[in-house]
Amino acid sequence: MKAVVLAAGEGTRLRPLTEDKPKGMVEVADEPLLTHCFDQLLELGADELVVVVGYLKEVIIDHYGDTYEGVPITYAHQREQNGLAHALLTVEEHIDDDFMLILGDNIFEANLQDVVRRQCEDRADAAFLVEEVPWDEASRYGVCDTNQYGEITDVVEKPDDPPSNLVMTGFYTFTPAIFHACHLVQPSDRGEYELSDAIDLLLQSGRTIDAIPLDGWRVDVGYPDDREEAAARLLGGADAGDATAESADGD
Repeated sequence: MKAVVLAAGEGTRLRPLTEDKPKGMVEVADEPLLTHCFDQLLELGADELVVVVGYLKEVIIDHYGDTYEGVPITYAHQREQNGLAHALLTVEEHIDDDFMLILGDNIFEANLQDVVRRQCEDRADAAFLVEEVPWDEASRYGVCDTNQYGEITDVVEKPDDPPSNLVMTGFYTFTPAIFHACHLVQPSDRGEYELSDAIDLLLQSGRTIDAIPLDGWRVDVGYPDDREEAAARLLGGADAGDATAESADGD
């Protein structure tokens, strides 16, 4: 299964760390964020890495080249950062079957294999990890609602009145049907093409999407404090606390 890594963001909230490098090259526990992502994807059986680059893309390309641990890397260029659905469309020509998608600023120690396994069962058109957050924080994220079978029934991006406190994380599996949905997405109030809107279009078309509860932890490295938290967790010296949810602005 191919794996898509979204790594085009500038990481403005991580400055000055990102003044001379893209967000994915910020080091956590002495390794770039992307190295952690790549290692996790290879453990999941990825046979090709398709990396979306943008801001200071040459730093990523020069560092990793054409392969990582013997697995080929293909690069796709997102010229303007217009949202996750927009980023995903840059890899459409490289994907012809089910694939994994990870946000390149996320570090997981969690049950990613459960998501891949569910996708391979051919029961669902997509699957992704979800986690519960405090109700007063849910409106910051893509919020999901599920039925009694654990299937996603609704996805809303940053709702004023969240239907649940269950939110999307940064790891997904999809069939190529997601690309058609991304083409249909209209800009949100933020002016971005939201992945959550594409997922909602899949739901409206009758597709089945499974929610897999996160078992473990995840850190979305959006701020310097997140970087320190992720490093401490990787080294086994941090209080787990609450894993953070999907980056609100995808920068």
